[in-house]
Amino acid sequence: MRAAHVLPGALVALTVLLAGACSGGPDPAPSPGLDGQVVEPAPGVPTVRASATSLIDDLPSPWGLAALPDGRLLSTSRDEGTVSVLDPDAGSVTAVTGEGAAELASGTDHGGEGGLLGIAVAPTFSEDGTVVVYRTGEDGNEVLRGRLDLDEARLGALTTVLDGIPKASNHNGGQVAFGPDGFLYVSTGDATESGAAQDPGSLAGKILRVGLDGEAAPGNPDGSRVWSLGHRNVQGLDWDASGRMFASEFGQNTLDELNVIVPGGNYGWPDREGTLGEAAAADGTAFVDPVATWPTSDASPSGLAVGSDGVYVAGLRGERLWRVPFAGGAAAPEGGASPAPDGGASPAAFGAPQALLTGEWGRLRAVVVDPGSGAGDGATGGGGVSLLVLTNETDGRGSPAQGDDHLLRVELSTG
Repeated sequence: MRAAHVLPGALVALTVLLAGACSGGPDPAPSPGLDGQVVEPAPGVPTVRASATSLIDDLPSPWGLAALPDGRLLSTSRDEGTVSVLDPDAGSVTAVTGEGAAELASGTDHGGEGGLLGIAVAPTFSEDGTVVVYRTGEDGNEVLRGRLDLDEARLGALTTVLDGIPKASNHNGGQVAFGPDGFLYVSTGDATESGAAQDPGSLAGKILRVGLDGEAAPGNPDGSRVWSLGHRNVQGLDWDASGRMFASEFGQNTLDELNVIVPGGNYGWPDREGTLGEAAAADGTAFVDPVATWPTSDASPSGLAVGSDGVYVAGLRGERLWRVPFAGGAAAPEGGASPAPDGGASPAAFGAPQALLTGEWGRLRAVVVDPGSGAGDGATGGGGVSLLVLTNETDGRGSPAQGDDHLLRVELSTG
């Protein structure tokens, strides 16, 4: 249960310690690296402080969050099937209308964890207005694209990018994001059919990499749309400046995960959860272990954002914002290799996770780097730099209070 906090609009400051001290949970477990050697999180990584202010209140069941080129944001409402333009500086919400918006409101299947989920702004948005959404439809989960006239807040007719993604009341995945290569990445859940995550012929339990025509992107493993497999329910995707890809994943009963995603990687579900279970697939392929894990009561990780100092993960059940810092305090430079000996893909490349805002704002759903904080390159952790975070008390699993849900600005400073 969240602690009582100052009414929205007032500043809430919190000095945070390392995760073991904050959460009362166990220390991060050692994990095998890519070469099978057991590695531990890097010691002595500096902490940060966080303070949060509510910029916008009364958002209904918010889910997706994506930054626009002008510093505003697009957000989805899972249960209402609507898209809104959020202006964090003005504190305003503008409903998106038009043919595409009407189709989303009428054609989205709501229930359980399904509905209108992720949203992404194409790298070409300034030229063509392309946005992409992930939603639960009548026959399955699907990815759609349309043209948004931002001046009029009107979404044009929608075109299907992908359909036939298995759906269920739970484990629908739902994140969409454009990578630094310009291609679209889509996270799907196992739709409660855990065996589908290991089936390369199923779209369930995967991270997909496609063009806007829905076809496999050039360079994909085996020429398929599957970029990685063995996932239970990924809801967060982002990249650091060097192109290293991260994904946050819900565990079942034991361990949630933060993973570094490699093409063709098998992340183990349902045979492995976190660092527990079988070490390899039936064909002998080694499973890729996470770089950080948490007890499911401490995280239930949804959206994530990558800054220059680490990865920030929004926790639902854990009611906190997790920071997984980079060893050495910074990511590799743009286009450069990670300084870690394993290429930055094991816990040795990271410090121990640090909990922020624990219990202060309840369930946290999504996080992006604040485009107006002078951190458009993804830099975080320095003075005057901030994140934007969506709370999620109105998703049916929270305890809504006056003003829920919120768009928060989280200011970060070195500890």
